[in-house]
Amino acid sequence: MADETNAAGSEELSEILRIRRDKLTKLQEEGRDPFQVTSFKRTAYSKDILEDFEGMEGQTVSLAGRVMSKRDMGKAFFADLQDDRGRIQLYIKVNDLGEELFGEFKKWDIGDLIGVTGTVFRTRRGEISVHVQEVQLLAKSLRPLPEKFHGLTSQELRYRQRYVDLIMNPETRRTFEIRTKVIKVIRAYLDELGYLEVETPVLNTISGGATARPFITHHNTLDMDMYMRIATELHLKRLVVGGIERVYEIGRLFRNEGMDTRHNPEFTTVEFYEAYADYHDMMERTEGIYTRAAQEILGTTEITYGEQSISLKTPFRRVTMAEAVKDVLGIDFMVITSDEEAAAAAKEKGIELPEEKTWGNILFACFDQRVESTLIQPTFITDHPVEVSPLAKRCPGDPRLTERFELFVTGREMANAFSELNDPIDQKARFQRQVDLRAKGDEEAGMMDEDYVMALEYGMPPTGGCGIGIDRMVMLFTDSSTIRDVIFFPTMKPTE
Repeated sequence: MADETNAAGSEELSEILRIRRDKLTKLQEEGRDPFQVTSFKRTAYSKDILEDFEGMEGQTVSLAGRVMSKRDMGKAFFADLQDDRGRIQLYIKVNDLGEELFGEFKKWDIGDLIGVTGTVFRTRRGEISVHVQEVQLLAKSLRPLPEKFHGLTSQELRYRQRYVDLIMNPETRRTFEIRTKVIKVIRAYLDELGYLEVETPVLNTISGGATARPFITHHNTLDMDMYMRIATELHLKRLVVGGIERVYEIGRLFRNEGMDTRHNPEFTTVEFYEAYADYHDMMERTEGIYTRAAQEILGTTEITYGEQSISLKTPFRRVTMAEAVKDVLGIDFMVITSDEEAAAAAKEKGIELPEEKTWGNILFACFDQRVESTLIQPTFITDHPVEVSPLAKRCPGDPRLTERFELFVTGREMANAFSELNDPIDQKARFQRQVDLRAKGDEEAGMMDEDYVMALEYGMPPTGGCGIGIDRMVMLFTDSSTIRDVIFFPTMKPTE
């Protein structure tokens, strides 16, 4: 039965496509090919009229957009026109257009793009409308839009055909308007603090700046493999060495890893670095970005995500990783002195131990497996183990730990920051450890970056650096459950 229904649906669609193409062919044969139209002089948008009806009533306006509905009243038509800023009703009478053009309009389809000129008025039922005097077909829609009431309901199809999703679902457009506003706020905030926006290479000769599996491509002229960047960090810190004391970049990163509700192979971050600052300063910068964005875009710092009420009011909670693990699991890593003792304590709590069973790796495993998901309200988790922080400066009081924080909201990592390691000797040793891990088969481990070590040898001032995931930030601000909802064209496996 299902196969018969699908077959019938396909035949019906094929017939609709044929009819629409026949209409286009007839127009072209008559010398009225809509695809030959090059422009239309628009004087107003739907939103202008709806928001300032009193000032525009009786005025002649020219609008352009997509026909979203048509209602035949015999000698007159009502239609809904959707443009870049909303929808408005059109009123079209045969006496105004003439029999020939009115007859042509009747043949046009929902989805067609038209231009109209008419006067602004209010119908007897009180609906603000445009009384059309002239109409022109600007582009022919050869495919029907999704059915009015059911719409584009398949999530996968919405991601694959974002153009249709945007036509049919106004909330999708609002999501991406908020995304643009988030980026504008971040840029304005950093610009006002004297940061310089820059661009760094997307293609690199080595993979570095984060722990992640890279995408590899090949440069034919140089006959060498190159790596899509997994972070902008190392190039930005080179610029700090060069004397650009406040620097940032907003851009795409690429990681050849799994895909889920929080991960897409390409995603957007902002990374910013400030000389003579540390990770405490970066906390203040991160709080400033989040609270300013919430206030300017949403009008409040009290927001809702799913069923959770989230307060973005500063200051955010600050707690060390060891303290957070102690609160949830009852294991006090700060009194544990050996790797063996740490392993035994974690194993007793059901923690899956990491391959390298060091004190720091086990602390991180406890946090990652049992604590992270509990951090609903904005929380800075500080003082990460050195094993998982190859680019961060060690804590002066405990060399097992680093001056690093991650911001968590709704159980998700939202930002990552360090007091940047500027000791070239220590940095080279940590790179070597990554090289050793890579030799053992860890494809996410970093590589030796001799040039970056050389840059540090010239001297980098004490520096604070931070990276914020913009996609996840937009997810929070739009109450989106998956990263695919906030990326215009998320990565999808091709259909057959």
